Amino acid sequence: MFNKKKPNAEAIIKLKNLFIKKFKLTESTILNVAELNCHEPGCPPTETVITARTNNKLTEIWRIHKPIEEILESDINSID
Repeated sequence: MFNKKKPNAEAIIKLKNLFIKKFKLTESTILNVAELNCHEPGCPPTETVITARTNNKLTEIWRIHKPIEEILESDINSID
């Protein structure tokens, strides 16, 4: 009915590993990756949202204005 394309599982794993390396996340940190499409004026057509939740209830959210499969290591390294 919706014919929604699922992101490549390997690309998601690679993205998670790059975030773990860049931000020195522990094994207990939960990482969620979501690819969102926007049809509203002024927003990027596709955005990837990465959420990290730690055991001590801290949450960090990063947004990259690209589909998951187009994100490069340099995109992640440019995040503060």
